[in-house]
Amino acid sequence: MLVAPSILSADFGHLATDVIAICEGGCDFVHVDVMDGHFVPNLTIGPVVVEAVAKAATKPLDIHLMVENNNFFVELFAPLKPEFISFHIEEEKHPHRLIQKIRSYGIRPAITLNPHTPPEAIEFLLEDLEMVLLMSVNPGFGGQKFISSVLERAKRLKQLIEKRNPACLIEVDGGVNDGNIKMLEEAGVDVVVAGSFVYAHPEGVNAAISALK
Repeated sequence: MLVAPSILSADFGHLATDVIAICEGGCDFVHVDVMDGHFVPNLTIGPVVVEAVAKAATKPLDIHLMVENNNFFVELFAPLKPEFISFHIEEEKHPHRLIQKIRSYGIRPAITLNPHTPPEAIEFLLEDLEMVLLMSVNPGFGGQKFISSVLERAKRLKQLIEKRNPACLIEVDGGVNDGNIKMLEEAGVDVVVAGSFVYAHPEGVNAAISALK
């Protein structure tokens, strides 16, 4: 299992320290949630802060856009050379064009699906994607309860991926912990995003990442 801790749950007063901690603790990616206050009712961070995260990180960035103007934000964050940029299918009128744009920057394109969006909505985009992110909470805030229907959605998505693009990864974000990680693995999930479980773990981030792996 690949683990991408979400810095949304980090202490922003000591952000560099918290980013270094997860990288040294064995994470695979550093998950960065970008929210614009329009697509979701929350504002998070812009390129100045993400640039600081990129400097502190020794693992690749996984940037998750929760925004209305995807093109603008892709151009904003592309210079930071993250491993992935994911955007919400619910917000994008021309997803294939945006996928091509992300790839043109040398970044691996990914699409995110809200809890109500069926995997079939992106079946004919799978061949062009590197990853699909399934939300297991409603996007916008950390610390929410895991929506268990993501397990069925992951299984359905896995079937589509095996038919269309077996190399495409499945990522799940929201309420992930050591109590549901095994079920996620059995559903075909490759990457998990975990924020509060990692940063609030009583034994520290190393123990949390190790438990998920």
